[in-house]
Amino acid sequence: MSRELLLLVDALAREKNVDKDIVFGALELALASATKKRFDEEVDVRVSIDRETGDYDTFRRWEVVTEEDFYDPAYQMVLDQALKHDQEAEMGDFIEEELEPVEFGRIGAQAAKQVILQRVRDAEREQILQDFLDRGDKIVIGQVKRMERGDAIVESGRIEARLPRDQMIPRESLRPGDRVRAYLWKVDRMARGQQVILSRTSPDFIKALFAMEVPEIEQGHLEIKGAARDPGMRAKIAVLAHDRRIDPIGTCVGVRGSRVQAVTQELGGERVDIVLWSEDPAQFVIGALSPATVQSIVVDEDQHVMEVVVDEAELAQAIGRSGQNVRLASDLTGWQINIMTPEESAKRSEEEIGKLRELFTSKLDVDEDVANILIEEGFTGLEEVAYVPIAEMQEIEAFDADTVEELRTRARNALLTEAIAREEIVEGAGDLMSIDGVDADLVGKLAAAEISDREGLAELAVDELVEIAGIEEERARDIIMKARAHWFE
Repeated sequence: MSRELLLLVDALAREKNVDKDIVFGALELALASATKKRFDEEVDVRVSIDRETGDYDTFRRWEVVTEEDFYDPAYQMVLDQALKHDQEAEMGDFIEEELEPVEFGRIGAQAAKQVILQRVRDAEREQILQDFLDRGDKIVIGQVKRMERGDAIVESGRIEARLPRDQMIPRESLRPGDRVRAYLWKVDRMARGQQVILSRTSPDFIKALFAMEVPEIEQGHLEIKGAARDPGMRAKIAVLAHDRRIDPIGTCVGVRGSRVQAVTQELGGERVDIVLWSEDPAQFVIGALSPATVQSIVVDEDQHVMEVVVDEAELAQAIGRSGQNVRLASDLTGWQINIMTPEESAKRSEEEIGKLRELFTSKLDVDEDVANILIEEGFTGLEEVAYVPIAEMQEIEAFDADTVEELRTRARNALLTEAIAREEIVEGAGDLMSIDGVDADLVGKLAAAEISDREGLAELAVDELVEIAGIEEERARDIIMKARAHWFE
């Protein structure tokens, strides 16, 4: 029987083009499965086949665990008991007891065959997938074999890939037999069906298409730094030239627009804006908003927001249809972009100046003239007045040395008073401070909104907490759910 077993392994390995060890492993599983049927309980069985002779041994085994981890005597054995079987046993080892091997001929032939063939099929499938991935192709070109619940099954060589409905370009209609080109989006090795998942809507797809059309990208002279898409409608890509002799935008456009037109045709008429990437975030945003012309821009690095002023005549162009232009520019740059007209900007500026004027007059006990001087000199808060180098404040012509010292003293006293009040609020808000993610600063902002306990926080909506605290939506959602945890206990 040993010789017959070796011949079977050799035949299956050659027929399915898989390694002999895989077939041996499948046979070992089949023999182990047959052995387990001798027992009334679930057991751990290992079968070892000699690769040279075809002889095989069968063992029942137990894992050596601590008393704390011990829960199943059919699979586990504590260390003290294991040492009785093997004096060198250690935690994590296996204690094995040899069993009488089952006769290969007595195994349920059909069951064994199914186990073996399934393992071989899995191995064959994995080998085909690995061969495909080893090619390193980012774009898959194939033929639609069939449609399944709106998804297209694309055949490319020996591989079947899935193009989900939500990864197709809107209004795109694919039929069996159509040639299709798509981006290798991801590989799901756990999937029972197609493991290669494709996409025609991914921003990486447009980057890969340009890499095919523009040789300078593959040569390293040109780089696509980012891409944003509204699939089937419009896209923006940011390009950077590593060779000063190359015009990055013109190179991507091509002679008479040939290169960008080829990409557009592949994407179902999707319009592509090519912008110049810049290390300066403000300059990058200005380029990303083209063709609109930006009059001025204010950068808020703390909130990661840019307020962009455009002429009212270009407002619609800057925003785009249904906000498309500003949305794509935001996705491309990674900044939140607020578009406003000069009138809106002036109104916003006046409101901010008014708040600052009120802050300085109330906290520093000065008149509006002094407050206006501080605002004109660029002071935006009490901290700056209190701790900016004294030499800088003495450069203000309207202030003498005594005035500067008095303003600094008043600012520090005001900050100290606020800190003491904040500390008192925190000490009285132990219920809120016990919530993971809530800090003293957040407690102070909640107190200003007359929220002083867990219940009040739990009743807030996510957008309300974002507005009160000025925090990210994800953090706000997490805090609120933790505040509501006691509702579900």
